[in-house]
Amino acid sequence: MTHKVIIFDFDGTIADTVDALVTIANRLAGEFGYIQITPEDLALLRNFTSREIIKYSGVSMLKIPFLLKKVKGELKAKIPELKPIPGISEVLVALHSQGYRLGIITSNSPENVTAFLSNNQLNHLFEFIYSGVTIFGKTTIINNVLKQKKLDPTTVIYVGDETRDIEASKKANIKVIAVTWGFNSPEALAKQEPSILINHPQELLEVIGVLDC
Repeated sequence: MTHKVIIFDFDGTIADTVDALVTIANRLAGEFGYIQITPEDLALLRNFTSREIIKYSGVSMLKIPFLLKKVKGELKAKIPELKPIPGISEVLVALHSQGYRLGIITSNSPENVTAFLSNNQLNHLFEFIYSGVTIFGKTTIINNVLKQKKLDPTTVIYVGDETRDIEASKKANIKVIAVTWGFNSPEALAKQEPSILINHPQELLEVIGVLDC
């Protein structure tokens, strides 16, 4: 059966936000009681899962929701400076023109995502944007989207840059394309065994066709 819906993660997959998020996280380190991220730390963290990152940082699980809210609030001011991942805009336009329904599931705020898409003339390409505040609850969000949009899981592909995207998609019984241009390293992503692993946005146009077969 042909896949008709492609759901994208936002940070690191569509928007080049990694550097901005690291800067914000470092500024909040003292307030939330975790260590600042050095370039060496970032290289190490790219190989970690979300749970391993939290354990490594030492931040209290109780503080995570408040930290995420603060990060999203501070990121709002940086939205005008942020750019799409090189090459992703053209691919999104091509997929839309081919008849795919595009959506976004993100832990960022809908306001930030909408502003970014509007600033970069991409807002008309997406049918829906769903946001969730939890790090580990992405499967629930995906399932809620499938239910609300009345989507057959066999017609949906998820595209994301983190190990948790792969884990959540597999639990939701949808195929997942992992991309190496975002946060997690190719090695970390490969360990989670995504449906397909790609290194450049243009490859999406090729592998989507393969998964549609």
